[in-house]
Amino acid sequence: MIVEIKVPSPGESITEVEIGKWLVENGSTVLKDQEVAEVESDKATLSLIATASGMLNILAREGDRVVVGSVACTIDTEKGTSQIKREDAVAAPAQKESVQVTVKEDINQMIVVPQAKKDQKESETQLKMTPTAKAVMEQANLSVDEVLEGIRRLTRKDMEQIAGTFNSPLSDIPEATREENRVAMTPLRRKLGQRLVAVKNETAMLTTFNEVDMRNVVELRNRFQKAFMEKYGFKLGFNAFFAKAVSAALSQHPSINSMIDGEDIITPKYHDIGIAVSSPKGLMVPVIRNVETMNLPQIEGAIKDLAEKARDKRLTVQEMTGGTFTITNGGVFGSMMSTPIINPPQSAILGLHAIKDRPVAIDGNVEIRPMMYIALSYDHRIIDGKDSVGFLVKIKEYIENPAKLIFNGKDAGEMLLGL
Repeated sequence: MIVEIKVPSPGESITEVEIGKWLVENGSTVLKDQEVAEVESDKATLSLIATASGMLNILAREGDRVVVGSVACTIDTEKGTSQIKREDAVAAPAQKESVQVTVKEDINQMIVVPQAKKDQKESETQLKMTPTAKAVMEQANLSVDEVLEGIRRLTRKDMEQIAGTFNSPLSDIPEATREENRVAMTPLRRKLGQRLVAVKNETAMLTTFNEVDMRNVVELRNRFQKAFMEKYGFKLGFNAFFAKAVSAALSQHPSINSMIDGEDIITPKYHDIGIAVSSPKGLMVPVIRNVETMNLPQIEGAIKDLAEKARDKRLTVQEMTGGTFTITNGGVFGSMMSTPIINPPQSAILGLHAIKDRPVAIDGNVEIRPMMYIALSYDHRIIDGKDSVGFLVKIKEYIENPAKLIFNGKDAGEMLLGL
């Protein structure tokens, strides 16, 4: 029986996508529920999943633009190995069959030679086959010896890489190259580039900076990290503190949460905050909805879930649209200072940076504190300098005194005295 695998839809407004990458070769045996290809649009990357086990026949090549709902490939279930269980695709060590192989050293001519005996020298390696690989070999009527004979001759570059594994001086020998890699931009990166250029050309973007003493948050996090993990099952990061602080500051400076729609200014009363995440496909900004109603554990849990989806390429279009404000953290990569670019149609973005110990003046004395530079890029067409600076100052106040996040911006003493 021939089973058709159709192109999934990334969203209602998208009618055409691009075949990004085939994860298996044409004619290969695939298993039901196996990911066989990546489908890319200008908004998200989706997986093409095999709905049956059998032999794959690819109909659309990598880079082809195809219509949503069209057939990307077919699976012939009569020619497949449906009797192989899905878990065999990742073979357990006890099920693996091995063939001993010895790599004979000859600096001018390196060849791989099959070895019959098991008790060989320590320099020998093992070639191991999973049950799935064995099934493919048998289907092609190949023997182990024929497979080994098909291994190509090792080059000088291969030899240097192998030698480098064993800390050989040969690995330090430089080799000049004039090679270049050329790959097509993905639809997602093309769209991202267009949006970023449009922001620079269509907005009056400015950036204001401040610095934050992270000592109290660092101490709070270190003090309760173990208990937090035991209760919730994941670590507490710094992004959750800043997301909570941003939501509190947006309540006092609502213009930062605004956006332009034609000749109107829209100011949502809710805070849907996007958290920029680095993924294999580039920068993505999944959105946490209604942060103003969430506590720190809920925010951290949402950040963790969305970051995992981004890395696993499981984010939906709905999870990346509709944000009112964005936070990007270049500090995780070591950035000390930057000017983040607004994520349209939003009007502002907060950039976080690396925490570094620096000397600062505290009550007339010089102390070493863990400091972070923060940056707010904003559209000056609808956000005034007073609001932008005041918003950043509020962020600084909340992070330097985390208790204010509980008491609506007031000190515990002020709340106690009813001030």
